[in-house]
Amino acid sequence: MRADLLDTWVGVTNAGGAVGFTAPAPVAAVERTLDAVLARVADGKDALGVLRGPHTTVGMGLLVNRDSDVCRHWRTVLRVMVHPRHQGAGAGVDLMRGLHQLARELGLEQLQLTVRDGHGLERFYERLGYAVVGRHPGAVRVAPGDDRDEVMLVASLGEAVESVPAAAVAASADTASMSQPRTNSTF
Repeated sequence: MRADLLDTWVGVTNAGGAVGFTAPAPVAAVERTLDAVLARVADGKDALGVLRGPHTTVGMGLLVNRDSDVCRHWRTVLRVMVHPRHQGAGAGVDLMRGLHQLARELGLEQLQLTVRDGHGLERFYERLGYAVVGRHPGAVRVAPGDDRDEVMLVASLGEAVESVPAAAVAASADTASMSQPRTNSTF
């Protein structure tokens, strides 16, 4: 699975995705970051959700714990990505639905995430029940002279994710399956 996750992360980075690196993907740095992510998951600190197709990883996302007693009721959604070969067929919606279900199973009440401005991702997440709650101007320096805002969104897990048309996810829904480990779930 590690090789599939690395391939997804590198592919998304090289396609211009806002997942912590800029193209061309620095593969060694992505590997180190992935290994650190997997170590936190193995230690039970964070939860990893993986959307699988019949033979490969389609996408992944994390529910990151802030390690604070006063924040135990929510997590940060991080590193949400769908491999470029699977984009545009509803896999991102399936991945987020799976992460929301995993969060509910963990007893969480809210999820928070940030997006890099300039990709139009706010609209995608708003359709999934998220609301923009803040903006950090110039927080992400993509390149010298190219600073982007970081936009913070929050969703209550009590809100339904019904505003997304069922047809938008039909292409990948038949490949989704859920297994039950609490820190590493496959949808």
